[in-house]
Amino acid sequence: MPDDQRTGDLGRFAEPALLVLVSLSAGPKHGYAIMTDVESFSGSALGPGTLYAVLARLERRGLIEPLGPEDRRRPYRLTTEGAAALAAQLDEMGRFVRTARSRQLDAAS
Repeated sequence: MPDDQRTGDLGRFAEPALLVLVSLSAGPKHGYAIMTDVESFSGSALGPGTLYAVLARLERRGLIEPLGPEDRRRPYRLTTEGAAALAAQLDEMGRFVRTARSRQLDAAS
């Protein structure tokens, strides 16, 4: 898989994918734990259909990996590639925010 697909664009589910990657950056979690964590830090609720579609997509791209089952739950963890993709997305978002704030200040002057 090309590097730009792993560490760059997260595709059409970019926001849910980013939320899942941020959640998993704090450590491995199973689906329900990811949903509650995402809602606690972002205020956005991920439905099970969205979550499991995103998990499957991130796993196919090598950004997350499943761990052994725990009491019928399957936790996931971030891979090295997933951590790099998250860092790239956060850097890009940081540049976007700095540009937007700069333009907002320029417009207010």
